[in-house]
Amino acid sequence: MYFAALLARTEDGWQASDTELDDVETLADLADLAREAAVEDDTVLALIEQEDAWFGVVRVDGEDDPRVFVSDAVVAGRSSYGAMLVDELIGRDDTADDDLDALDLDGTEDGEPEAAEDDEAAAPEEPRPAGPLGDAGILSDLGVGEKELLALKGDALGEIADALGCTDVLEAVR
Repeated sequence: MYFAALLARTEDGWQASDTELDDVETLADLADLAREAAVEDDTVLALIEQEDAWFGVVRVDGEDDPRVFVSDAVVAGRSSYGAMLVDELIGRDDTADDDLDALDLDGTEDGEPEAAEDDEAAAPEEPRPAGPLGDAGILSDLGVGEKELLALKGDALGEIADALGCTDVLEAVR
């Protein structure tokens, strides 16, 4: 089960909103969602966590490119939202394959797939890198340094909220 929230920085502190990721398929979709929650193009953090197994932070500052950190690329890569973040970070683009698969171009007239002539013809997918991935300094200017971010385990989002001074705000949407 996922937990996802947006934290938008305001003049008065942080505003949190629970967010559904059902319509999010790419990092650009997530960044757009974060920008919609922004107050005057200020910083928005998208926080994603899956059952304390991994967490991700996406930071959007105005129209700048989003910055991303994932706590464990291998574990996150086993889930849809984690894989989306990890694949973006390593530059993997599966959308071209998905588009071709949707066309049902299997080379037969009746739509039945042909037997593979050579099992080695399909290139194996490169494994995801082990451990943390992305911008570990993503929260440094907000009070969570690289070492602290890399050391977070368990309720990492709670600890991030505590460091940002918005634990009550985040807890209200949990």
